[in-house]
Amino acid sequence: MPLGHDPTEAVPSADEGGEAPCFAHLVDDDPDPGDPARIAVERVYAPPCGGAGPRILVDRLWPRGMARDRAALDEWLKDVAPSPELRRWYGHEPARFDEFARRYRAELAQPPALEAVRHLLDLARGPGITLLTATRDVERSGARVLRDHLVATLS
Repeated sequence: MPLGHDPTEAVPSADEGGEAPCFAHLVDDDPDPGDPARIAVERVYAPPCGGAGPRILVDRLWPRGMARDRAALDEWLKDVAPSPELRRWYGHEPARFDEFARRYRAELAQPPALEAVRHLLDLARGPGITLLTATRDVERSGARVLRDHLVATLS
């Protein structure tokens, strides 16, 4: 569902009205501007940095404490998120991450996630996309698994 955010719009910081610092977590250390797999992963609470195309929330639940009218995102794709059962089983326990990733990749190959993955692939073939998550540990998150899945599919 498009939410009407302009991803190129700067977000002023609270101090002195300047531009907010960028806290984006770009998984690719050295993205090639011509690479169709330019996919960033960022916390939804971070101010938008622009440059990686549309900002898409990929969590099933709305981020705690985030007002919908203030969310700097373009779409919310709940269907691409891990199932509630898988999310509860994982519980962000690092020891379960590898098994979580395996199970989540299997979910991504089935409807309704499959349709959402196809949509993300279409978007990623453009200037790139930013996947947003509320998860604190971005490296061991569903968003990271999704990003890796998209990159592998585009390769």
